[in-house]
Amino acid sequence: MRNVARTSLVDAAIEELRREIAGGVWPVGTKIPSESQLAQSLGMSRLSVREAVRVLAHAGLLHTRQGDGTYVTATDESRVALRRRLDTAAAMDIIDVRRGLDLVAARLAAGRRTEADLAAMRETLERRDAAGHEGDLDAFADADVDFHLRVADAAHNALLGDLYRSMSEALRDSVRDQDQAALVPDTSHGDLLRAIEDGDAARAVAVSVAILDQQERGL
Repeated sequence: MRNVARTSLVDAAIEELRREIAGGVWPVGTKIPSESQLAQSLGMSRLSVREAVRVLAHAGLLHTRQGDGTYVTATDESRVALRRRLDTAAAMDIIDVRRGLDLVAARLAAGRRTEADLAAMRETLERRDAAGHEGDLDAFADADVDFHLRVADAAHNALLGDLYRSMSEALRDSVRDQDQAALVPDTSHGDLLRAIEDGDAARAVAVSVAILDQQERGL
């Protein structure tokens, strides 16, 4: 009976901590209260709190720094699981998935984009071009992914945007994997912007396919 009671307390602590994290009480990057403070707030032993924190750390929501404290690293366990899976995915698998996301994003963006969406795409494309001219691969990869995120945002489909953001780190890695080949000047992203600006869904999809084909050849 004692084991059952302890497990119930740990489960209750896990759920309460998870709720606080998901609700933004402790944003990503912030330190949660100490073990003793949490135990007092939850009205349970430090042992139960310690076990709950360990479980959430294993799930990827928390990270304990020895001698410093415990920090929030994510707010959604499903996104953590997806990120872990993407970390081990083959580059070609990521491109195959992008063929679905990018084509839908381009088609919808061509019909739904606003002037604010176009301005955001232009700004990221300018950063991408500047980083390419300077040979800054990290800045180039960041701007490249930001551009495609802006395209997804212009589709005005919240689920599509969330899916794309969940893949953002993997997308950056796929650009960096091309090394200096990624920095070779091309007009494809500008062509995609113009197709979306013109409201030409068919051309936007065709350009998106060409961009992914080029990345596949680079791998």
